[in-house]
Amino acid sequence: MVNLAGIVTDSIVDGPGLRTTLFAQGCPHHCEGCHNPETWDFSGGTEVSMEASVEIVKSSPLCRGVTFSGGEPFAQAEGFAEIAKALKEIGYEVASYSGYTFEELLDGTDGQKELLHCLDVLIDGPFLMREKSLEIAFRGSRNQRIINVPESLKAGKVVTIDRGRWQGEY
Repeated sequence: MVNLAGIVTDSIVDGPGLRTTLFAQGCPHHCEGCHNPETWDFSGGTEVSMEASVEIVKSSPLCRGVTFSGGEPFAQAEGFAEIAKALKEIGYEVASYSGYTFEELLDGTDGQKELLHCLDVLIDGPFLMREKSLEIAFRGSRNQRIINVPESLKAGKVVTIDRGRWQGEY
């Protein structure tokens, strides 16, 4: 189970292509200038099962990618890991935003490490108003990195995605 603030099917702003975005309810970061402050409260939202989440994703036949946003998905890491595993088993690309850095998640809870290992892509780091940019793909501020998670885990260091569709090149 995860507690969701909402779901957007057919999103084109949360990663390349047509995606479904699951918005986590609850966030400890409270970034100044956050575009979803209504997701900060951990007591809001609606509980959704892994099975229901997967069915919602599958209801959009053109969607091949899923993005976890928020709120903070890593505050509900175990539930999002369960969803990510199920989606990857049926061929979806799974990405997540997080206010935590990759390095913080590697040192995080067991659940956070589990979710990290289930992802294809991580957009990490808090939104920083002083780094805000409307000129970068799929990020709100320049400090945020688009990370190839499997390659980073294999290399033992961050491997960013600097070209291609995750950089807005189609």
